[in-house]
Amino acid sequence: MQELIKRAFEAQQKAYAPYSGFQVGAALLCEDGEIYGGCNIENASYGASNCAERTAFFRAVFDGKRKFRAIAIVGKPVKAESFDYCAPCGICRQVMAEFCDPESFEIILPRTETDYKVYKLKELLPLSFTASDME
Repeated sequence: MQELIKRAFEAQQKAYAPYSGFQVGAALLCEDGEIYGGCNIENASYGASNCAERTAFFRAVFDGKRKFRAIAIVGKPVKAESFDYCAPCGICRQVMAEFCDPESFEIILPRTETDYKVYKLKELLPLSFTASDME
């Protein structure tokens, strides 16, 4: 967990957020132990922006990964002195629901490398819409 948190803080430093000034980093742990980082990438047309969490997921999926254990997410405004807990947005939670077991997938929200909260996906996205709803 400590390595995952460390990698999320590293990813946050790569964020491209010239419009909001809110930099987010994520580190996604695959079932096989590999970690994928992601940062938010903004665009003048806000709809073309991408969140750190989805960047990490999409990179992993592109590499053929489909099973995930946890994600650490950090974020703060550029001008802020310290981090606060940074929960994923609704779209990112929906992407997690597509690929992760809601009972076991962990979402780690650190303020520092030793101060963090851990949630199961089912806690942050109750009554999610998944592939089973399409049947």
